[in-house]
Amino acid sequence: MRVRLQYIAPPLQFLTNSCVVLFMIQSVDRLVLCLGCLWIKLRGIKPVPIAADKDDVEAGDEDFPMVLVQMPMCNEREVYQQSIGAICALDWPRSNFLVQVLDDSDDATTSALIKEEVEKWQREGVRIVYRHRVIRDGYKAGNLKSAMNCSYVKDYEYVVIFDADFQPQADFLKRAMPHFKGKDDVGLVQARWSFVNNDENLLTRLQNINLCFHFEVEQQVNGAFLNFFGFNGTAGVWRIKALEDSGGWMERTTVEDMDIAVRAHLKGWKFLYLNDVEIGFWKKCNLIFLFFLLRKLILPFYSFTLFCVILPMTMFVPEAELPAWVVCYIPATMSIMSILPSPKSFPFIVPYLLFENTMSVTKFNAMISGLFQLGSAYEWVVTKKSGRSSEGDLVALVEKHTVQQQQRVGSAPDLAGLAAKDSSLPKKDAPKKKQKHNRIYRKELALSFLLLTAAARSVLSAQGIHFYFLLFQGVSFLVMGLDLIGEQVE
Repeated sequence: MRVRLQYIAPPLQFLTNSCVVLFMIQSVDRLVLCLGCLWIKLRGIKPVPIAADKDDVEAGDEDFPMVLVQMPMCNEREVYQQSIGAICALDWPRSNFLVQVLDDSDDATTSALIKEEVEKWQREGVRIVYRHRVIRDGYKAGNLKSAMNCSYVKDYEYVVIFDADFQPQADFLKRAMPHFKGKDDVGLVQARWSFVNNDENLLTRLQNINLCFHFEVEQQVNGAFLNFFGFNGTAGVWRIKALEDSGGWMERTTVEDMDIAVRAHLKGWKFLYLNDVEIGFWKKCNLIFLFFLLRKLILPFYSFTLFCVILPMTMFVPEAELPAWVVCYIPATMSIMSILPSPKSFPFIVPYLLFENTMSVTKFNAMISGLFQLGSAYEWVVTKKSGRSSEGDLVALVEKHTVQQQQRVGSAPDLAGLAAKDSSLPKKDAPKKKQKHNRIYRKELALSFLLLTAAARSVLSAQGIHFYFLLFQGVSFLVMGLDLIGEQVE
């Protein structure tokens, strides 16, 4: 006890107090963001594009600038058809936009299907090209950089990027492009995402809470008041001159969306809500302190350390105290504020809080990997898409192309031809079918053991509030560690 009191408790208490200070700073930041969002709602602040002059009958194609539409994808077998179809159905003069399907698939069958889909739309008169890289240097950033090096890119003024799981509405360009008119210093127009599977399961509901807060609060407030918001990697329109002036895509990073946004911001390009060009002292402070230090570095560190390490340790070292308001009351208040943009998700506030703390391990690990350039920082894992679509979008797309599809030759993927091609190749011994199993996550299991042990210890120290938090958090780490909520792997 003497050793614990003199040598263990003081540094643990110091670390506890430091994390509490960071926690309060982050809480104030979130409170300010919510107040800013409320002010935007009350005042009706939103970007207003310059309306086209209806009396100018000689304007011609000036209201329809040349647009390059890029769709980077990798092994997107489930969603490629509906996404390519939605992009080819954009309401824009066909002579004024070109679609680049940037296929990085390493599966030959998937690549053949995607290429056939592109050829199908080419026969219908859509200006669309298929590009496939054999060497996938730089992953998505390298894919985009390679596409921008094409000689015909010089004929286009803007580039729109859609990931393979995005299906834009037909009027997307007509609603986004007017924001560039008469504003030569605007480099990016970012559109908000909407989701068709937010009620699919518990995991999608919890992710929807995070993303709704990001778009409804962070993006709006940062754009309107702090003069900076990050590019979301998709559903955004870039002025090609802004990309070139910022140095273009960098293959050295897998967070190419944030990387290009920061460099464009430092070059003075305006995003949708910016009001000035010069990068002054306060703008640099906001970029360095709020965006990078607080939200990208400090937040994952203190969240992981405070709730996953310090809190259970205080059960074994009672001389180091962690107030109940830090453990329960403030986090509950912050969770309520985070859930306000998606009020229908209010019944899931407790799972959301546990989910956020559980995911802090992944975020902390990613931060360390990127900060110290570990091997995992250069890995790019593509999330498998289920292919679910918005019913209204699909109905509209089918109605518009019913006649063309009836007259289309070879509209279905030529699976028989692919099978015949494969059958002509020399056969190897058929590999044994691998059984699926759950992946085991050791870090999460270790933290689950620590939290559940600390929960049992809290019973002996009569700290009821801490017990419930440690128990439920420990169970959530156990579920995550045993991979009971994810898809089985081979």
